[in-house]
Amino acid sequence: MNWKEFKPVIYFLLRFLGIYLIGNLVYGLFITSFEPGVDPITYWVTNHTAFLMRLFNYQAVAQALIDKNIADLLVNNKVALSVYEGCNGVNVWIIFVAFLFALGPISRKLWYFLGVGTVIIHISNLVRIFLLAIVYMYLPHYWYFSHKYLFTAFIYVIVFILWLIWVRQQLRYAKQQ
Repeated sequence: MNWKEFKPVIYFLLRFLGIYLIGNLVYGLFITSFEPGVDPITYWVTNHTAFLMRLFNYQAVAQALIDKNIADLLVNNKVALSVYEGCNGVNVWIIFVAFLFALGPISRKLWYFLGVGTVIIHISNLVRIFLLAIVYMYLPHYWYFSHKYLFTAFIYVIVFILWLIWVRQQLRYAKQQ
């Protein structure tokens, strides 16, 4: 077996895993620094989801719980959903970023795509949480499936599409060189 032909793949995997592990370590330290309360990113995402729900005429607000690491999404003064730190999209974003930085050289285009990708992931996550709240309020018996499988797949498909766009852009750029 010729290891030289696998060298680019091995380097990609090592860079990806390294960036992913460092990102999760830093994020884990950030999250635990707010215990036992909710971290500001989770509250921010919950607040944005409440804003999105208000756009659709739901009376929604976000409520940070002081003694728990969750933020509640209240609709008509009832808990429609509890948002945990794993629901705020940061872990998905870390995977997205790890792939981009592991793939190749850092360029101005990377920073632009990273910004656009971050916004797309954030908006997709808000839609995901919004739809989960709707499912919980109107079809609670489908909530587990929707949370565990349907909307988890939804957010990862978005990230996969972003990766494909980035790879295609990189290939086009490489052909021009």
